[in-house]
Amino acid sequence: MPGKRVLILSEGFGSGHTQAACALAAGLKKMNPEIRPKVLELGSLLNPKLAPRVQSAYRMTVNSSPTLVGRLYRKNYDKPVSRLTRLALHKLFYHHAAAVIGRLNPELIVCTHPIPGAVMSRLKAAGMNIPLFMLITDYDAHSSWISPGVDRYFVSTPDVRSVLIRRGVPPEAIEVSGIPVHPEFWLRRDKASVREELGIQNMPTVLVMGGGWGMLFSDELISRLSAWKERIQFVCCVGSNDKLAARLRSHAALRHPNITVLGYTREISKWMDACDLLITKPGGMTCTEGLAKGIPMLFFASLPGQEEKNRDYFVKIGRGRELSSAKLLDTWFGEISTGPKSGSVSSSKHALHPDFSLYQPDSCARNIAGLLDCDYL
Repeated sequence: MPGKRVLILSEGFGSGHTQAACALAAGLKKMNPEIRPKVLELGSLLNPKLAPRVQSAYRMTVNSSPTLVGRLYRKNYDKPVSRLTRLALHKLFYHHAAAVIGRLNPELIVCTHPIPGAVMSRLKAAGMNIPLFMLITDYDAHSSWISPGVDRYFVSTPDVRSVLIRRGVPPEAIEVSGIPVHPEFWLRRDKASVREELGIQNMPTVLVMGGGWGMLFSDELISRLSAWKERIQFVCCVGSNDKLAARLRSHAALRHPNITVLGYTREISKWMDACDLLITKPGGMTCTEGLAKGIPMLFFASLPGQEEKNRDYFVKIGRGRELSSAKLLDTWFGEISTGPKSGSVSSSKHALHPDFSLYQPDSCARNIAGLLDCDYL
């Protein structure tokens, strides 16, 4: 049935959750232009003064105390959000949520973050009669994703499905759909032509990404990039971290025609098409976009918790390696700069053997669009 209103709820703790929400919205529109998706970071909308402070505190904790973040993740790994916590979230952020839902009148709600999922679940217990889907945006499932009012879960892998089943979620309520990426990532473009479009050289290219907050670069990494800048072209994307972008652009070792520093950009799909290797933190969305583009990945400085789980999954399926030493970095740089197949690490010790059948980038949007067209709603 065309014209369905879909409300996709996220929160701004990191960029990946909202990125997944926007990717799903774009994918649904591509599948059926008459579907009307709307993306909201509901806490920021309903409490614009408090929400940015909470998100800033979270960001500072991630930067300064990643071990603490990992400890809390593991401690609460098997503990679902309690009724008291849902009530507190409702009072702090969502006390006007029912009015927003009533005004928008969606026929389906999809949550890409556990907090709005928990609060929507509470509203369902109070009588809200709208199907509620949860889209898990990592390659693991913390118990906070599980809420009693969720009608269906969309997960990245069969392993995540098994985790949910072990915690009591009915198997028929779980669909392995993969994490959605924007339709721009559904296709791969010719490297030479996209490099020309972006104004960079047609030569071996490495994309270095620091996540949405630009949290990647170290003195050791800068030193290794500088050492290879005559033979390899580097594109360093730091996201919204304007201070880091300015520091890198002024760094003497990085002042070279073969080194480009990017801030926030909406053209990551093109930059991924242009590159032969991706060095990144293993955030769920960035890794999924790299998977969709077929790029080998090196994982740097994984945060304890979900990023470690993401890294382990992509290493297991042969799509990436943990960047454990500068020596390994030199090995990869040497092979993409001289190897017979640009972008492949061909030696038996470092070879990647990915199974591309594990992921279809349009699957999540296609499956949800299909449910919108059937008698599910």
